[in-house]
Amino acid sequence: MNTFKRILVEGLVGFSIVAAVAAAMATAIALAGRAAHASTDGVVLDYNEQTHLEFMREEEKLARDVYIRLSTMYPDHPIFGKIDDSEQQHTDAVKAMIEKYGLVDPNTNDNVGVYTGEDYGWYFTENFNKLVERASISELEALYVGAFIEELDMMDINQCPKVIVETDNGINDVTECGKIYTDNADVDNLYASLLDGSDSHLEGYVRNIEKYIGKGNYQAQVLPQEQVDEILGR
Repeated sequence: MNTFKRILVEGLVGFSIVAAVAAAMATAIALAGRAAHASTDGVVLDYNEQTHLEFMREEEKLARDVYIRLSTMYPDHPIFGKIDDSEQQHTDAVKAMIEKYGLVDPNTNDNVGVYTGEDYGWYFTENFNKLVERASISELEALYVGAFIEELDMMDINQCPKVIVETDNGINDVTECGKIYTDNADVDNLYASLLDGSDSHLEGYVRNIEKYIGKGNYQAQVLPQEQVDEILGR
């Protein structure tokens, strides 16, 4: 092999090695973001569970924030101020679970209507604005917004939210995160508690809505009607 060919071959081999190392490093970085996290007692939380838990931290804050805003828009109606206190407890409970597993809290700013999550902050910002705008139409519409949030919350607690599935993150189906997915007792118990709260909140909003539209006339907005009827005891 002449000198020129030898230099060329060695250069190509060297380039291939560098490229392979770079690709391996990129893969390692990507996988690091999907690493399982363990609590102080050694229980593991996988990537799908982490993603969902972080999402629910901001979704519970969304509920709290909207209700705080509605309580100032309709100060004569006590339900918004009452339920925003409960939603504060919910978002704090999710935060405590995030901290237990050593995850990064996506919520770095507790101001109403501000969402700082790197992956889904934009989604919650858009929804906060849309929901507040809808609620500004009337007190009845504000009550419908409250019921909508509780139905959405229950759906998103139970299964993978649509926006997570539509994100390029390796989670491709609604069954791949949420209460129906997790086998972690801590997280499952947390979600069961959040669902109980949402059941109660939905009942409260519907009771007030039906003072306007007549008892038994509420139509489900997110969940199947039969599930809402079961929650309402119908």
